[in-house]
Amino acid sequence: MGFKELSAKRRSHRRFSPEPVDQKDIDLIVRAALLSPTSKNRRDWKFIVVTERETIADLSRAKDHGAELLSGAPLAIVVVGNPSANDCWVEDCSIAAVTMQYQAEDLGLGSCWVQMRGRGVGDVPASEYIRKLLCLGEEDEVLCVLAIGRKLSPKDPHDEDSLKFSSVKYL
Repeated sequence: MGFKELSAKRRSHRRFSPEPVDQKDIDLIVRAALLSPTSKNRRDWKFIVVTERETIADLSRAKDHGAELLSGAPLAIVVVGNPSANDCWVEDCSIAAVTMQYQAEDLGLGSCWVQMRGRGVGDVPASEYIRKLLCLGEEDEVLCVLAIGRKLSPKDPHDEDSLKFSSVKYL
């Protein structure tokens, strides 16, 4: 499948089959992240691969709403950066996360980005909660957690006619 078809097919999936993701597929997804471009080729992000069901369920409680879907995913990848080491950590981590989502789609897996930066439960930021849960360093900030697994139900590709070309200006 070419990139044009892949980008049309990639949709957010929030429901997954309970079967685990094959290790070879996990390795390809992580490899894609490690190959993603970064500012000044720094590559100073971290990816925490979680397959333990209980820990994934704990991650689903990191923010007030919108993370519940994690508890049904057989794989979660926590995307982490260090703001004091890299002023482009959000951009670098975002590129890596989306790259992993495209690789997952290419493998026939579904994914969903679960935003954590700027979110939390009450006064407890999601990053702080996840840092404690996963024993990360104080300098680590969590951008997002990717939920990944076999799609429970198919979704139609994006319709080419619905693309907002009005948002594009050519000079």
